[in-house]
Formats: sequence, structure tokens, C-alpha cells
Amino acid sequence: MAFGNEEARQEIAALAARFIADGGLDYANAKAKAAREIFGGRAPKGAMPDNDQVDVALREHLDLFDEHHAARVHAMREAALELMDRLQAFSPLATGAVWKGVAAEHVPIHLQLFHDNMKEVEFFLLDHRVDFDVSSMTHFRGQGEVETLALTWRGLPVLLSLYGQDDLRGALKGGDTAQRGTRVALAARLQAADAADAAGS
Repeated sequence: MAFGNEEARQEIAALAARFIADGGLDYANAKAKAAREIFGGRAPKGAMPDNDQVDVALREHLDLFDEHHAARVHAMREAALELMDRLQAFSPLATGAVWKGVAAEHVPIHLQLFHDNMKEVEFFLLDHRVDFDVSSMTHFRGQGEVETLALTWRGLPVLLSLYGQDDLRGALKGGDTAQRGTRVALAARLQAADAADAAGS
């Protein structure tokens, strides 16, 4: 079947959204798997959707097929706000599903923390008897890796990614397309979503 690039991006995004929602795949693996199923291999040049396109498809999929989506996002955002209050000494920013308001089942609340001594985050969690697992992920600027801590908060999975204080510079650029936000900005998104739900009910 022949696709134009835009049509191909939409097809891959829609199928990748299903893999994320139903199979728990991350975006990169979901897009690669979708491309293999549609094209029998890698997608042609220019045919791979970006993550924003997958977000649109994922939101549509979850709104259609997951009746608990809105309630899940609400619960995640409330828990994130509480946790950001607890972690305010580490300049937390919300990112990922909780920030975008597009949350497949079991996706973690992702907070990025900024501090010159990240061992203090671990000490803080240990002092509050919070168990965590240590791993790593790619820096949000795409260069190098940063330490991550996976834990559970209020029964919800949480991922903390740990950055130096200098990484905070420029992290909030983007306006309406920002990839992360402060506690105040996340609270505003929660209130706006609640108001929209109330108006639609």
C-alpha cells in the first residue's frame, strides 16, 4: 500500500498509540513496531511521526477506549502536586504524561529535579522511608545520561530524573508547547481540565 508522508505519519502514530496504551511500550519502541507492521521494516524517510503526533493519536485513543483516562490524569496530577510540595527544595518540574495530560495505564508520574547534590534527594527519600530503585535515562537535551529513581507515591508509580542546577537554565522554554512545567503551571492545567469537565457534564 502506498502512503504519502503525512498519511504514513498518521498511520504510524495511530498504531503506535495502540501499542503504548495496550502494551505499555515506550514511544520509540511503539513507533518502530508500528513502522514494521505497516511497512514490513523501517518507515520511509520522512514518514516517522514525532512524539507530539503520537500524543495526539494517544489522546484520541484513550478518550475513545479508556473510560478511566480523565480520572487517571486527575489523580496523577493531584499526587504530583503533593509530591512537588514535598520536593520543593529540589526545584521539581513536571513532565511526560502528567504534564501533557495523556496517560496510558501504569505510566509513571515523571518529575525532573534540579540540585547541585543529587545524593540529597536519595537521603531525603530514605529519611522519609520511601523505597526506590536507581537507574538512568537519556538527558532531556539528548546528550549523556542522568540518574533516575523509581518509586511509588500514593499508590502511583513515580519516576524522578535527577539533573544539576545548571540544567534548569532554559528548561522551561516553549510556551504552549513546553515539555515541562512548575508546580504552579501544573496546578493551572489541573484546574483548567476540571473546569472543562464541569462545563461538559
